[in-house]
Amino acid sequence: MKLSWTVTSLLVLLVSASCHAITLKLNPEIELLVLDGRKISGSLLKGAGSLELERGQHQFLFRVEKPVADTTHFQSVPMIVTFTANAHSVAIRLPALNNRHERNVFDKTLNFQLIDESGNEITSLRDRLPRESDNDFEKAMLNYNRDAHTASVPRFAVHSLTITTEQSDLDYAWQDASDLPALQGWFKRFDAATRLRFISWMKTLRTS
Repeated sequence: MKLSWTVTSLLVLLVSASCHAITLKLNPEIELLVLDGRKISGSLLKGAGSLELERGQHQFLFRVEKPVADTTHFQSVPMIVTFTANAHSVAIRLPALNNRHERNVFDKTLNFQLIDESGNEITSLRDRLPRESDNDFEKAMLNYNRDAHTASVPRFAVHSLTITTEQSDLDYAWQDASDLPALQGWFKRFDAATRLRFISWMKTLRTS
C-alpha cells in the first residue's frame, strides 16, 4: 500500500514536470542517435511515439533509414540540428526521398524542416557529422561540440563528460520501471533528465 501510494506520488511529480515541456514527435523513419550530448538507447524509444523535452536549447543527431524502390535500403548521413523553441511540439519534416537524386540532395543540403505544432518552421542550425571510423556517435558529438562548428553547443560537451554513470543507468531505469507495468506508458514519455530523477527516487524506495 505504501509503495503504491509512493509510486502514484512519483507519477504526479513526473506529470507536473512535463507540463511545461516540448513534445518531440518521433518519425519511424528517423533514427535519433544523440540528444543533447547523450546517446539514445533503443530500449528507451521502443514503442514511443514521442519524447518530452524541457523548453530551451536542444541538439539532435539523427539519420534517416527507410526501404526504397530502387535499392534495398537508404541510410542518410548523420545530421545535426540545433534549435531553441518554446513550441508545444517539435517534429522533423522530411522532403520527398523517392529517388536517388532526391536522396543525394537530402544528404548534401540537409533540406529537412523542423516544425512546430502549427506547421511553422522553427529556426535552426544544421550540419552533418564529420566522418568517424568507430561509429561512436556520443564521442563524435562530444568532439563536435568542443569545436566551433556550425551547430556546436559547447555546454553539451561539458555535460557529456559528467554523465557516464547516469547514462549507464538509463537502461536500468527502463528495466526498473518494467517491474511495474503501470509505469511503462508513463516512463517512456519523459526526457532523460526526468528519467534520471525517477532513477534516484526508485533507488531511494528500494533502500528505504
